[in-house]
Amino acid sequence: MNLARIDLNLLRVFDAIFEDRNLLLAGKRLNLSQSAISHALGRLRDVLEDDLFVRTAKGMEPTARAEAMAMPLRNALQQIQNALGNEPFLPNVANREFVVAANDYITMLLLGRLSQRLSAEAPMVNLIIRPSTRLDLAGQIDIGRIDIAVGIFAEVPSRFQSMLLWKQTEVLAMRQDHPIGERAVTQEDLLNYPLVAISLGGQEEGAAGGFILERGLARQSEMFDRQALEDAFANSSARPRLRISVAHSLAIPTLLRDSDMLALVPAPLGREFERNGELRTRPVPYTTPTSSVRAVWHTRNDQDPALQWLRAQIADVAKQVDC
Repeated sequence: MNLARIDLNLLRVFDAIFEDRNLLLAGKRLNLSQSAISHALGRLRDVLEDDLFVRTAKGMEPTARAEAMAMPLRNALQQIQNALGNEPFLPNVANREFVVAANDYITMLLLGRLSQRLSAEAPMVNLIIRPSTRLDLAGQIDIGRIDIAVGIFAEVPSRFQSMLLWKQTEVLAMRQDHPIGERAVTQEDLLNYPLVAISLGGQEEGAAGGFILERGLARQSEMFDRQALEDAFANSSARPRLRISVAHSLAIPTLLRDSDMLALVPAPLGREFERNGELRTRPVPYTTPTSSVRAVWHTRNDQDPALQWLRAQIADVAKQVDC
């Protein structure tokens, strides 16, 4: 292959098509006509002697060669951008989108506050929130479709960077007039009242030990420490009954409203429910380890002024979360 036949514009076109899987959308991204995009793709196909993208009902699907090229090329383009120097990010006049992955509870606690900050300081900036429960989260960060993921991670591969936002433990949530609501919860209570817990993925989705591992990124799949609960009853013949496992934490108040069930929830979420007058919370009657909520992003974006600004805003609003 003759490198002299490839210019930077062809690589930018490839990157845009891989991102959008659509020639028209890729053209809009690069401010080029669809015919110009098609011509550039044709030149690249000719040079590389590969179709790169195949038109399907779902869009332009990449070939194996394109899949192998995508991440190294994106990293190379970012390195070139860093070498040339990034334009400063001016939030009051910026017009762009940020894509953040988070579950529903973190969206409520953190990204709601972030949205208010953006409205005040960056009125033309749009925030897109993707579910952090998707099985290809690390892959989406790799190819640049997600700027930042927020959650609890047991392992963060070296190609990613992370920052601590807050630390949390677990509490038990219950309806306001629960029979044991006026006293401390005991382990005996956990045998008498069924439990509700939040699980974002089970073994059928590759979860092991409460975490899903994908491309080196291990993220929490269960929003409670199952092992700590089991250890608390290791010497007992009886076990608590996990009656409901739910994927959406914001369904907890509805599930508990007319029930004597107890819900194992992250402490910041429980305090938010309590503050809204929906539920009351009590400490769990056993020892649970502290978990760290982190923001994770790809190393190639470390020097991007816009994403540096976004990370600073996330870190700042995280200080308002009641842990």
